[in-house]
Amino acid sequence: MYSSAYFTSCLTFFLSVFFSIVRGEWNTKDFLKREHTLIKPYYGSSIDIPYWQYIGSTMVTPNHIRLTPDLQSRQGAIWNSIPVTNRNWELQIQFKVHGKGKDLFGDGLAIWYVRDRLVDGPVFGSKDYFHGLAILLDTYSNHNGPHNHQHPYISAMVNNGTMHYDHDRDGSHTQLAGCEVKFRNLNHDTHLAIRYENDVLTVSADVENRKAWKECFKVEGVYLPTGYFIGASATTGDLSDNHDIISVRFYDLDLPDDPKAKEDRSQILPSATYFEPPRDHVDDPKPSAMSGIKIFLLMLFGSIVSVACVVIGIMFYQKHNEKNRKRFY
Repeated sequence: MYSSAYFTSCLTFFLSVFFSIVRGEWNTKDFLKREHTLIKPYYGSSIDIPYWQYIGSTMVTPNHIRLTPDLQSRQGAIWNSIPVTNRNWELQIQFKVHGKGKDLFGDGLAIWYVRDRLVDGPVFGSKDYFHGLAILLDTYSNHNGPHNHQHPYISAMVNNGTMHYDHDRDGSHTQLAGCEVKFRNLNHDTHLAIRYENDVLTVSADVENRKAWKECFKVEGVYLPTGYFIGASATTGDLSDNHDIISVRFYDLDLPDDPKAKEDRSQILPSATYFEPPRDHVDDPKPSAMSGIKIFLLMLFGSIVSVACVVIGIMFYQKHNEKNRKRFY
């Protein structure tokens, strides 16, 4: 004889399944892919991390993977060694960016879904002219670009290997979309979700430790091949920060009965329908030699005028004193 509690639990289970099917929802937590996931404890039976490789200044500790310390001119990265075969997926990253700098800090980190891995480079510690998707978490503003946003700033860039990421303009010439996210020097970790489903890229974040996503941006018409690798990299320059990865979780969003999920996308080029063509880089105006001479002459003229005013003032003061003395004699 089955108890009433048994029937209640069974009924609850079947009702949850039924309503999830009716609503068209898919519980991604049931499809966490271990080969693309990085969680504590990081080490396996040896000093190597299963399915992952790291380079540069990266240090693995029991609590986090530090891509760069809070020191100048460092860069590090960690890369998954298994290519992604899923067409639809979600990547959730738990991270922390912190350092001693209060007003000046940098440079930032990037989350990658790209063809080439384990390659050092100038784009937040990884390769420029890459193939694939980059989610760039920029903490340093150059103050000389056409953008009007504040930092830290999260943006997306899709590249087919022909475009250059322009640090001087904070990548604003080649980004798909972006938003301000104040993730630096928080008392808690930051969570970032990168969802790629049915050619729609959605980036969300949780910076308030509420365990709830807040959408940063959504871009339709993004076409990414299968067979690329996920990774994370960071860099510091004259300014620095600690860039820590705490966990990476990869969820399979492919529905078993979706014919599109079986489509071969391994040979397509990364592209985006609404991608703005890169604008020409225009250098900021630099002072010419003549303008420097003009500044020098203006300073010299100002000094002469100041000295002349002082001399005239002294002469006027002396004459004034002489007149006063004549009144008393």
